[in-house]
Amino acid sequence: MMENNSTDKKYVLEVNHLKKYFPLNKNFFGKPRMYLRAVDDVSFKLEAGKTIGVVGESGCGKTTLGRTILKLYDIDGGNVIYNGRDISEVSKKEMRKLRTEIQLIFQDPYSSLPPRMTVGAIISEAVKVHHIVPKEEVSNHVHKIMKMCGLQPQYYDRYPHEFSGGQRQRICIARALAVNPKLVICDEPVSALDVSIQAQIINLLKQLQNEMGLTYVFISHDLSVVKYITDDILVMYLGNVMELGSTDDIFAEPLHPYTKALFSAVPVPNPDVKMNRIILQGDIPSPANPPKGCKFHTRCNECMRVCKFLEPKYLEARENHFVACHKYNKDMMENMAKYEAECDEIEAKMKAEAEEKALKEAKKPINVIKAKFKKHEKK
Repeated sequence: MMENNSTDKKYVLEVNHLKKYFPLNKNFFGKPRMYLRAVDDVSFKLEAGKTIGVVGESGCGKTTLGRTILKLYDIDGGNVIYNGRDISEVSKKEMRKLRTEIQLIFQDPYSSLPPRMTVGAIISEAVKVHHIVPKEEVSNHVHKIMKMCGLQPQYYDRYPHEFSGGQRQRICIARALAVNPKLVICDEPVSALDVSIQAQIINLLKQLQNEMGLTYVFISHDLSVVKYITDDILVMYLGNVMELGSTDDIFAEPLHPYTKALFSAVPVPNPDVKMNRIILQGDIPSPANPPKGCKFHTRCNECMRVCKFLEPKYLEARENHFVACHKYNKDMMENMAKYEAECDEIEAKMKAEAEEKALKEAKKPINVIKAKFKKHEKK
């Protein structure tokens, strides 16, 4: 996979060919026979003080990507570089020291807060564990963070059930920021909130980013929110990157058919503008058994024959605008006959394998009868 190739910028986070596979079933010896490829060869870079949005349909691997970057899930391939340090191979003890610098804001503010702890105890817990400030200064530090996140001082001794969804999410944000992080992964932080509250939380996140110099990985399926808060957008589908570019470029002219379909669903606040909605046909294929070639070809309205057999290359279609689509592969478009011949070979091989499998399945009952007959003869 191709990556952004700028050397004069300081990157807080570099994700290179990251993979996370979950075993679905194992053989007699405990070796996995089938995997669910939740994150499959994802690469991007993130500058300090910037925000990258990760978008896609439910089940495309957004949350798994965020948790794998944090090493809440083991990394199965590729690496994650934070501030020039490869954290893929660091021990749990070393990773614990880095936890203060990389934080996560959870999606659900209702289930992510312990109900038997007060707000002050929730926010101060990590501060005490990681010795962020001396013991005598913990209370003042927590009150300062609460004020920054729009929480009143009297909330310190109250419990989570006493607050609304928006206030609970502010508590979650305060908990994450209390340890002075540099990188924050926001896992759909406003999806469980009312629209009016969403705007307040997004404005709070932007304000805190400016005040504290934070860097965000913002995971969301709400493109209107993503447009407002992000600098770059990464579009995912079945664990793969479909498109990556600046927010302005992707909203102005999306390249991948999947991105076009997603962005056509964004409502325009103008009753006179007629929306050209692209309706995707069918459901997302199983990530445990994805289709051959381009994973999106089963739902694509611009599908070509090569899409069904050959995996698209991840190319820089324009400056700093990357896309995984055959349409932007100039060599393929100019030499289509060569690639069509390759498709013929793959199709013939697939057909032969299918016939061989069908023949084996057909022989199974006969083999079982023969085995029983031999057993009976021996008796």
